[in-house]
Amino acid sequence: MAGVKDFEDLIAWQKARVLTKNIYEATQKERFGRDFGLAGQIQRASVSIMANIAEGFARKNPNEFYHFVSIAKSSASEVRSHLYVGLDTKYLTDSEFKQLIEQTKEVERVVGGLLTSIDRQRKRP
Repeated sequence: MAGVKDFEDLIAWQKARVLTKNIYEATQKERFGRDFGLAGQIQRASVSIMANIAEGFARKNPNEFYHFVSIAKSSASEVRSHLYVGLDTKYLTDSEFKQLIEQTKEVERVVGGLLTSIDRQRKRP
C-alpha cells in the first residue's frame, strides 16, 4: 500500500463508512428500529466492514491485512443479505432497498479490488 499512511486514506474504508452511516439511518426509522435483532445485526455487519479494514491495515503484514479484508468483504455480503430481509418485511421501500443494495455492491467491488492489490503485494519477492 505504497503512499497510503492511514486506513482512512483507503477508498474501501471511506465507502464502508458512508454505507455504515446510511445503514444506521435506515435502521433508525420507526418500523425497522423496533426490530432490534435485525437492526442490530445489519448495523454490526456494516461496522465490521470498516473495522476489519482498519484492523488489517494496522497489522502492517500483507497476509494479515488480506485476512481481515477478506472478512470485511464477507461482512458486506452479510449486509446485502440482511437488506433483503428489510425489503421483504417492508422495513425498506423499494427505492431505499435499491440504493442500499447498489451501495453495498459498490463496497464489495472496492473491497474486492483492495484484496487483489494486497494479494499482488503478498506475492512480490
